[in-house]
Amino acid sequence: MAEARWSLNGMTALVTGGTRGIGYAIVEELAGFGARVHTCSRNEKELNDRVLEWKSKGFQVTGSVCELSSISDRKKLMETVSSLFDGKLNILVRSRNASLPREFIHRIARVN
Repeated sequence: MAEARWSLNGMTALVTGGTRGIGYAIVEELAGFGARVHTCSRNEKELNDRVLEWKSKGFQVTGSVCELSSISDRKKLMETVSSLFDGKLNILVRSRNASLPREFIHRIARVN
């Protein structure tokens, strides 16, 4: 368990591209410190496998399939995150190598 001084209990995080590579490691760290994490991926099977893995470790991680280049998918992602976290998002990690439109970033900021 992480030291209390590094606790993220009560915090919420969205990590795009969290099923592999550095995104995966970031999800693990944030969840390990107690944050509730939501991640997204284009690959549904990989996403489901990772979410089951994290739940088996006792982490509070959820996931959704999302293509970040799709405006409708981004809107759906923000609605999902807002609903899951009661409108509170503390941490945003853009791990997936995608160019996100400024409006998407502003909408995330407005959630807080």
